[in-house]
Amino acid sequence: MHQCLPDLFEQWAVLRPSWFMQNFTGTHMHAAGIRADGTIRSATAGGRVGFVDADDIAATAVHALTVGHAPNTDLVLTGPEALGYDDIAAITTEVTGRPVVHRHLSYEEMRDHLTLTALIPPEFAAMLAGLDRAIAEGAEDRVTDTVQRLTGRPARTFRAHLERSAPVSSGQ
Repeated sequence: MHQCLPDLFEQWAVLRPSWFMQNFTGTHMHAAGIRADGTIRSATAGGRVGFVDADDIAATAVHALTVGHAPNTDLVLTGPEALGYDDIAAITTEVTGRPVVHRHLSYEEMRDHLTLTALIPPEFAAMLAGLDRAIAEGAEDRVTDTVQRLTGRPARTFRAHLERSAPVSSGQ
């Protein structure tokens, strides 16, 4: 589809965000685990991700839609740092004052956890566990300066995101 865009439109942009910081603060399974028992479960091993804040995605989209000329390219959006899930747990502990750990699971353990605990259909659970495995293999270990270049301000760090919206208790 992306190859067709230049032939279909004079001006275009495709936003390609990395994984969302909100996965650790909203209603996502990781945020629920943090609130429930202080545990982030993944099969990401030591893999790192340039997590991006949804507000940075929105700011970049506004820029792409309102500038005089669209960038006519794919815009890979990340935060300013690539973090492993151990890093996420440590930062969450520091910001919230509540112990948070990253429990390293195998692909099979993650798939089964998603199926049995999160009640996700087996095929979808296998796909999600496979995405974790891809992270473990380095597929998401990158950062870009796209947010800074397009919006004129630095992308939000994970720590800054948490300080704004940390998942402190099960009542949130």
